[in-house]
Amino acid sequence: MRTISVLILLLMLTSSLSAQGNAEYRKKVVWGKEKTILTTDFKEVKKPSLNDFKKIFHFDPIRQDTTGTCWAFSSISFVESEMARQGYGKVKLSEMYIAYWEYVEKARRFVLEKGDSEFGEGSEQNATLLRMKQYGCVPADSYTGLINGLQKHNHEPMFKEMNDYLTFVKKNEYWDETVVLSTIRQILNKYIGEPPTEFVYEEQNYTPMTFMQKVVRINPEDYVDFMSTLKIPFYTEGEYEVPDNWWHCQNYYNIPLDEFYSGIKNAVKNGYTIAIGGDVSEAGKSGENDIALIVPWDLSQKDINQNSREYRFYNKTSTDDHGIHLVGYTSKFGHDWFLIKDSGSSAYNGDYKGYYFFRDDFIKLKMLSFMVHKDAVAEMMKKLNTVR
Repeated sequence: MRTISVLILLLMLTSSLSAQGNAEYRKKVVWGKEKTILTTDFKEVKKPSLNDFKKIFHFDPIRQDTTGTCWAFSSISFVESEMARQGYGKVKLSEMYIAYWEYVEKARRFVLEKGDSEFGEGSEQNATLLRMKQYGCVPADSYTGLINGLQKHNHEPMFKEMNDYLTFVKKNEYWDETVVLSTIRQILNKYIGEPPTEFVYEEQNYTPMTFMQKVVRINPEDYVDFMSTLKIPFYTEGEYEVPDNWWHCQNYYNIPLDEFYSGIKNAVKNGYTIAIGGDVSEAGKSGENDIALIVPWDLSQKDINQNSREYRFYNKTSTDDHGIHLVGYTSKFGHDWFLIKDSGSSAYNGDYKGYYFFRDDFIKLKMLSFMVHKDAVAEMMKKLNTVR
């Protein structure tokens, strides 16, 4: 009986692996341009449907369009879910309000560091909490970032103008912070409008700060960030060393991969959503099929561990290129699956618009950091050597 059982298991495993096909090149249109990408055949991969997931409240997915602000879309969605979870109401917030002030703060640091500071479209999701603490926030209807009749975001010309200006500033060593920030704001106002200083919400007058205090009400200090790397000791705090951490935030708790993964899984199973980020440029990720997994011809399941994860981070085949919102969970076909709300364009190519289903192996190998309410990881927090 034991021999037969083992044979059956091996046949099932072989069938599962072969179902994910071989590596193959296909042509694909990305941002209007045809590219040749390395992918695989997903036809026989067993995957859940949207209805299989236990979902936690979130607003419907929306597209970030031609912007590099996935971090703002995912983290604002996270804040919205946190408001609902804590009984503060279901309020759609403005992503562009946060993005506006993040550009201002990037420019400020660029001046303070005499040009030796990253100025890009990307950022980390915890930046949203910093900006909310500093500038408040506003409902989506009060600041859309769409002016002059535009229906879709396109930050390419705006970013180019800002970047060209800061290049000029650096070249000429023109480090007048007041003038530089004023000019950056003029460019932002030109393309996405000036954010409100006062507005009306449900027949009440608010400023962005009073709206944050009286309506949103979440406490930015209640949220913690995690990573899993061999660069610093586990259970200590350090810098998440990626370009989008442009202010070199060192408030990331470093934990072993098994606890990194179990922290994510336990949190979502207990009703918490998670702002998560990492690498999505993989052959096992397919928008047309709504899934992300590690194909066996890349790396076998047994070889996904702390070392293989670190090697990819070290050689930059795992990069911090996308921020997303984890909003649900299911166990199916021998795997954990996580429901991902995604503002990126590829998430709209499949049957479930704005969603991906990330398999457990993809989370373990390719997701590099996450942010969650501290109550969701209370037991794990007890192991940390430096808790703020």
